Amino acid sequence: MTKYLFALVFQCVLIGAINSQEITTPEKAKQLPSAALGVGILTFDGDLGNGIKLSKFSKMRSGMNLTVEERIGKYLGVSLSGLYGKLSDNESSQSSNLNFESKIIQADLCVVAHFDNDYLLKRNSIMAPYVLAGIGFLKFDPHGDLTDAQGRPYHYWRDGSIRDIDESAPNYFQSVELKRDYTYETQLKDSLINYKRSSLSFPLGLGVKLKLAYNIDVNLGATYYVTMTDWIDNVKTGRNDKYLFTHFALQYNFGKMEDDSRPQYKAVDFSALDKMDTDGDGIKDKDDRCPGTPKGVKTDPFGCPWDSDEDGVPNFKDRDPYTAPGAVVDEFGSALSDSTLAARQMQFDSVATERSKLLYDNPTLAYLYEVENKTKQENKNNSGALSKIPGTLKPADKNNDGFISTDEITGAIDSFFDGDSSFTVEKLNDLIDFFFEQ
Repeated sequence: MTKYLFALVFQCVLIGAINSQEITTPEKAKQLPSAALGVGILTFDGDLGNGIKLSKFSKMRSGMNLTVEERIGKYLGVSLSGLYGKLSDNESSQSSNLNFESKIIQADLCVVAHFDNDYLLKRNSIMAPYVLAGIGFLKFDPHGDLTDAQGRPYHYWRDGSIRDIDESAPNYFQSVELKRDYTYETQLKDSLINYKRSSLSFPLGLGVKLKLAYNIDVNLGATYYVTMTDWIDNVKTGRNDKYLFTHFALQYNFGKMEDDSRPQYKAVDFSALDKMDTDGDGIKDKDDRCPGTPKGVKTDPFGCPWDSDEDGVPNFKDRDPYTAPGAVVDEFGSALSDSTLAARQMQFDSVATERSKLLYDNPTLAYLYEVENKTKQENKNNSGALSKIPGTLKPADKNNDGFISTDEITGAIDSFFDGDSSFTVEKLNDLIDFFFEQ
């Protein structure tokens, strides 16, 4: 039984080493203590039960353990655990009929070697094998099932029956057949030696952790205990007693989350970033709708320069900060007359039509730069007159110079495909049209 249980756990370890998958989240708990509560089976390996036809299951008893572990670095951990359960075994033959059951309390201090150490397996591998070794202290108290419920002692006869009188007694014919009640009511003692009912022990274990989430693990493991006593079963043959504990445990990892997937951000003080005010206008960057406001310029509660007449030109650039509502203004905030607007419209329409046709004939960045240079030259010849950028297109004007450049168009298109832009396909078309009209 022992070798099969170890083989099963060893297979789990191999599976964990081969399938080095990762948990779905890259996050993991900080290295704070973890606590695991488990249940399992205790199997005794002592002086009884040898060479007889008893089921191996007859010696199995239940147990439960509680383990607290502190992981130190990537490779090792230190665990403190307690185990409570029962050990038992039986022997029935012509030469001896012995049985015992003992409650045990075991406390261990162990060093744990973890394989999910970013060397053998990744730290966030879904399966994490481990091995452990340490020292422990065991308390036991063997009891035997020597009488039935009425207090009649068991006498084992050669025919396999249990009776209340010894087979060699003169009145053997008056014997009554008994049935074992498997109640271990009698404390077992040695007639000559008053042995200690405690001992040091040395646990050796291995297992695998299945990580269900960043702070929840399932442990499957087996620990073999080599004790320094031969009296757990109340029989001394010179070979110290041993036992195996195979268990299933649910582990909780304490601590807040830590993200290792982006190590380049570990040194960033995000709390300081939340308070940053790059342009010094009194509005934090995270709340500032206009983060590039020149120093000393008065801003509204949203961090944008004041625009008293709401003509799209901030007061610090506006030559006429009190234009009538709805008036069309130039880049300096001055109102444009109807005749000036008509002349510009005719000029822009003809230029835009011609340049749009050329763009479709020659759709290259080189052509866009050529159009940009010509537009800048024409605006320079016209005393710097620029068309006002519509409010819906203003986010494309990254340098706030009132002019849409080729780089700003390509930047808006790139942002659109990256999913980081408020521009739609229609707004991109309007932006390109305005590029030719400005």
